Amino acid sequence: MAKLALIACAVLFCALTAVVTATWNAAAPSESFDLVIANGRVMDPESGLDANRNIGLRAGKIVAISEKALSGKTTIDAKGLIVAPGFIDLHEHGQEPRNYQFQAHDGVTTSLELEAGVADIAQWYSAREGKSLINFGASIGHIPVRMKVMHDPGGFLPTGDAAHRAATPDELAAIRSDIEEGFHEGALAEGMGINYTAAATHEEIIEMFRVAAKHGASVHVHLRYGGVKEPNTGLAALEEAIAAAAETGASLHVVHITSMGLRDTPDLIAMVKGAKAHGLDVTTECYPYTAGSTALQSAIFDPGWQESMAITYKDLQWAETGERLTADSFEKYRKQGGIVVIHSIPEQAARTCVADPTIMVASDGMMITGTKVHPRGQATFSRVLGHYVRQEKALDLMTALKKMTLMPAQRLEKHAPAFRNKGRIRIGADADITIFDPQRVIDKATYEDPLRYSEGIQFVLVNGVPVVKDGQLVDGTFPGRAARAPITH
Repeated sequence: MAKLALIACAVLFCALTAVVTATWNAAAPSESFDLVIANGRVMDPESGLDANRNIGLRAGKIVAISEKALSGKTTIDAKGLIVAPGFIDLHEHGQEPRNYQFQAHDGVTTSLELEAGVADIAQWYSAREGKSLINFGASIGHIPVRMKVMHDPGGFLPTGDAAHRAATPDELAAIRSDIEEGFHEGALAEGMGINYTAAATHEEIIEMFRVAAKHGASVHVHLRYGGVKEPNTGLAALEEAIAAAAETGASLHVVHITSMGLRDTPDLIAMVKGAKAHGLDVTTECYPYTAGSTALQSAIFDPGWQESMAITYKDLQWAETGERLTADSFEKYRKQGGIVVIHSIPEQAARTCVADPTIMVASDGMMITGTKVHPRGQATFSRVLGHYVRQEKALDLMTALKKMTLMPAQRLEKHAPAFRNKGRIRIGADADITIFDPQRVIDKATYEDPLRYSEGIQFVLVNGVPVVKDGQLVDGTFPGRAARAPITH
């Protein structure tokens, strides 16, 4: 028996030695990596790691995290800098090269169009393959599909039947069919902008939720109302969306909760938390600004908008010129069509949402078509880090990073398993990494001068490839990949 015990101990010792050796070799200092990030303060919201570490990258993945020095073909010295997971923006309409440049400067490594979505998932992804600075992804959108089926003449948002008429039974069947097809083609989620399709019936909304539930996907909803006048308040609109989620079992994500709740924002937050506490899968997001933005010709500005949002003409700013509107200029520009900035969100509502650890950060950035646009698409993430974390101390840095990285990844990973390897600094994760100076990071874009790059974001890596180096864009590199759910046909 003693002899057998000695043999067993020897075998166990050899096995343990092999495990220890293999573990050490995975991050051995003598091993060469494609790229090493050295001496940085690594912050990972999933594990809680907050310590100086060296990171080794190979083939677009994180393959080593070590207290020991590592050797690589290229080394980034991150001394004095934060090394964080790349930021994931769930809500960015500007899915074009110029927008991606601003987002990269703001630390974003994955840019997603999940609220409005797109009508043709396969074509949308194909158009960006091999041509993108950062990772990209989209939902199948109820708005663009409804516009297609109902032959709406609008551009990005509906202005005709898709905004102002209920769908016929045949049209509803066609809308559902196109949404189904989008999921088969790998859509990340379902997008709904009920405020922009105001004539869509409750029956239609529930039917759209049923499709998402069937595919195990989240529904990213711009609520039917955004305002404070009964009965069409943000609270009533949130009741509709939560009821649809409860009836169908679909996961609900409420976009830009501050611009829907306005002064009632705390009540909307309480509703989201209450629904979640009672077993529903409901989440929400915000951007760190006291103004929203949208197209003036949209249904949001149909008669009654002033009473609903408790604002008037002077609270609308014509983006192209920066002028505040009057009754005359409102009518003129509404016929012309274009973007307005809507100064309607109380500062306390914005601060409350940014500080809340349960609410994600997302930009709601707009496509850049000229020189004037809301600054949120260019500077949301650096504004949170610089203004709200460092200057205002409204929340701590790790909480802010979690709201920008891990939480968005977790929102999507059930339906899109690729996101299990995003939003984390761990071995095996995608090498999407943002490196910034916590003492200098700040937004520079303003309402008057919105096309300015953020400062203090020193390095941004997408799939292990630097797209921002020493605070400057790297020209001629397109390492962005499709962030997509599984294709099922």
